[in-house]
Amino acid sequence: MAGMQPPVTPQQLGTVRVFTQRFSSTPLGARLARHLALHQLHAWGIRHGTDVSDTVALLVAELAANAVTHGRVPGRDFELRLTRTPPTLRIEVSDTRGERRPPSRAAVPAPLAESGRGLLLVEALADRWVVLDRVPVGKTVRAELDLGGAVAP
Repeated sequence: MAGMQPPVTPQQLGTVRVFTQRFSSTPLGARLARHLALHQLHAWGIRHGTDVSDTVALLVAELAANAVTHGRVPGRDFELRLTRTPPTLRIEVSDTRGERRPPSRAAVPAPLAESGRGLLLVEALADRWVVLDRVPVGKTVRAELDLGGAVAP
């Protein structure tokens, strides 16, 4: 029949929102990544100080710090990408160093180790996370949060 529209499914009601920014591979770049991620979440309706916002702040801070500390290649930036596809928020941090890959699952560090607990935080906070190859060079660490009904569309 002419003019007849197919029924709207719940998947069609969601809007995909994407934020991508490159940052200098410095501690200041990592801090700026966290601040801009929170600013973007606020623009998407995820208010500062909520559980989701606080969790994203920790995840971005850890992944950006790892990119700056372990994935730094002089003269090359790291990239933060946030993708909100209801009901999921995806956080991706990419760097250009491919030869140093974190394990796909966080290893428990020695009790007196001064580092190595960051990916344990990621594993505890994210619903899913994985390390992916980045084309043409480098790696991406992706963490996902299931928002469910915690955030209005």
